[in-house]
Amino acid sequence: MTYRKYKIALFIRVTVLFFCLVALASAFSSMYIYGIIAAGVATIFALNYLYTYIIKRFTEMDDFFEAVKYRDFSRWFNEKSGPEDLRQLHKGFNEVNKTIQEINSKKETQYIYLQKIVEMIHTGIVAFNIETGAVLWINDTFQKILNIPTLQNISFIKSRKPKLYTAIFQTNHVEGNTITIDVDQNKIQILISSSVFKIEKDAFKLIVLQNIDSTLNKNESEAWKKLLSVMTHEIMNSIAPISSLAETLQSNIRLSIENGEEYPLEINDLHTGIESIKHRSEGLMKFAKTYRSLSKITHLNLGTVSVKELFENIRHLMQPSLDRKDILFNVVVDASLEIEIDRHLIEQVLINLLLNAIEACQSNTEPKIVLSAHKSVEGDIFIKVADNGKGIPDEIADKIFIPFFTTKKNGSGIGLSLSKQIMLLHNGTIQIHSIEGEGSVLSLVF
Repeated sequence: MTYRKYKIALFIRVTVLFFCLVALASAFSSMYIYGIIAAGVATIFALNYLYTYIIKRFTEMDDFFEAVKYRDFSRWFNEKSGPEDLRQLHKGFNEVNKTIQEINSKKETQYIYLQKIVEMIHTGIVAFNIETGAVLWINDTFQKILNIPTLQNISFIKSRKPKLYTAIFQTNHVEGNTITIDVDQNKIQILISSSVFKIEKDAFKLIVLQNIDSTLNKNESEAWKKLLSVMTHEIMNSIAPISSLAETLQSNIRLSIENGEEYPLEINDLHTGIESIKHRSEGLMKFAKTYRSLSKITHLNLGTVSVKELFENIRHLMQPSLDRKDILFNVVVDASLEIEIDRHLIEQVLINLLLNAIEACQSNTEPKIVLSAHKSVEGDIFIKVADNGKGIPDEIADKIFIPFFTTKKNGSGIGLSLSKQIMLLHNGTIQIHSIEGEGSVLSLVF
């Protein structure tokens, strides 16, 4: 209906212009001056009337296309005044703008939804322009894993952490790899994968990584539970032969007492049997003593503890051993620093770390151990045991927390494993930084 009205209006204007031109031509043919003037004025008016009518529509369309060009879909065209065909045209423009606004709103909602999902997952994600290095997308998890600020360009990493840049951004991990990286002097294991994609003419690289240390810790904790179950089974298996042997010896002694001539008592057999029971019992006692501490660590008795007071107790306990070995022992701590821990368990961890430090630095001519604590800007509390001893070789640094792994002749391989288990129960971690020949720093992070 609107299009029909537009054709009728256009036809009327063209017809009027046509008759004006005919009248002008007739006036020229008769050379009637007043007729020429009147017909000329009428022709100009009709031409302007037609031109204005057509140009007005094109101007409205130009305005609309200009708004589309600059993605300005907020403009509202008047639908309540003006010619009917213009109002209908405006209505159509408004419908287009409304539809695009709804599409943009849905896209924005989907973008925000996707953004929230990506921010909530524990997987680091970054996408950047391969040529310029400009970051297209990065989430908080990626920044936390690598301990970096918000990136605008990966050149920031290249200039400040070249090794990290090479391992993460430059090396391709199409198949997905597990690598160990150094983040602020602490080694962490990550699972990393990368791919390249194109948007128009630009090539981008997408990198996805995950800190698998926490997963390994969880698996290790489950392994400890399974280990304790196995140990219980092994203890029972050890008790069974002891009980059987004792029962046999008891039976032989009773028979010898009742009828010594028929069942003479062999002293050597008796001695051998008792000796076997003794040795096996001693081994079982040692075994039980080793694992008794593990079986007790099922819950924490948490309380607020002054770190300074904790350190002073440790100093009194360890000072005689340190003095005998002429080891300089320093304590550095803020008097106001407090921490919520199971005091007895953390004391056990610190004593274990200090004993290891004493052994590590006793070959040094000027041995020194520093026990310190501080609170980071993020609110984490670090308790550190640092020594200037022989350090830990790189080839065994990743194994020292594995149960039963030890390089000591008389070591059980339980101390550091137990310490890590205690820290896991505190929702904390043990970090290690060691340089062979220079010393080690073991940090309890709460």
